[in-house]
Amino acid sequence: MHIPIITIDGPSGSGKGTISRKIASILGWKTLDSGSLYRIVAFAVRKLGLDINNESIVKNLIASLIISFDAANDGKQTIFLNEENITNVIRVENCGIDASIIARYSSVRAELMVLQRSFVEAPGLVADGRDMGTFVFPRANLKIFLTASLNERAKRRHKQLKDLGNNVSLTAVSKDISIRDKQDLERTHAPLVPASDACIIDSSDMSILEVSEEIIELYKHSN
Repeated sequence: MHIPIITIDGPSGSGKGTISRKIASILGWKTLDSGSLYRIVAFAVRKLGLDINNESIVKNLIASLIISFDAANDGKQTIFLNEENITNVIRVENCGIDASIIARYSSVRAELMVLQRSFVEAPGLVADGRDMGTFVFPRANLKIFLTASLNERAKRRHKQLKDLGNNVSLTAVSKDISIRDKQDLERTHAPLVPASDACIIDSSDMSILEVSEEIIELYKHSN
């Protein structure tokens, strides 16, 4: 049985997660927030006081982690690590930067790739991340590379963090996103680049609904 897959890759703050959940809600599909997996591992490394620069230590930790996701009817997602709700704490920018560090480790990516592919379930999957279309699901039915200007991405992330109760300046958020962009683009293994057959969408001046509808139309015409 063939299970359709839509991948949405792109840089931090481009709206991948929000758009993925919106599309999945419209289509009645499952979702995979792959970026959260790296944030979860990064959070666990810091919480346990381990060396995030030691690839072997980070890789060996993954097998001991119990990770689960709980999606509500409103599209919001709750993330648990060993039964602890860590939904908000992994969204801070420092955790994102740490996630980008461990994402450079090929052994960590290989370990998490098996987990990511296990999310494929009928009737379909919308997977968002940075290498979903290029590496994890290279045979996806539709591949999207979602981007936006640095200024717009920083404003979106700043609002998200403020809504979560984090008091951080827009300047600091913009700087953190720039750092993560550089790390994602320059890593040797599975760098952040559009798949050769991806459709590139700039969401800078588009609403969530506009982007979602465009992607669904692209999917309809891809079959």
